[in-house]
Amino acid sequence: MFMGEYRHSVDDKGRLIIPSKFREDLGEAFVITRGLDHCLFVYPMTEWKQLEQKLKSLPFTKADARAFTRFFFSGATVAELDKQGRVNLPGNLREFAKLEKDCVVIGVSSRVEIWSKEAWASYYETSQDSFNEIAEKLVDLDLNL
Repeated sequence: MFMGEYRHSVDDKGRLIIPSKFREDLGEAFVITRGLDHCLFVYPMTEWKQLEQKLKSLPFTKADARAFTRFFFSGATVAELDKQGRVNLPGNLREFAKLEKDCVVIGVSSRVEIWSKEAWASYYETSQDSFNEIAEKLVDLDLNL
């Protein structure tokens, strides 16, 4: 399980240090793709394969299913860590998430998310006031929180 919040920087070659606490669970190869809210999603291969199966089961006759599947898979790339624990982030993904220098890498249960520092700060500030309201809605799902 991935959890925690870490701050790192993208270097001039587009490489980002992945927190050491995440490296083992990500494995030798993992998938990075466009995420929601203009961040990147990073999945271990086992999680990616499960997600792939779920997305394959969506009805391709539905425009929303086709659009989401295209968005998700077209941005996906298999990545590996170098000996220093860095990952090379492709330019198209850096551009999508507006990753220029300072980043926030967070653990979100079964995935890792990579945010620009500014986008994370804005998201957190905007969402902070609604966390209680969101939690109340989740209680309605009977998750025993």
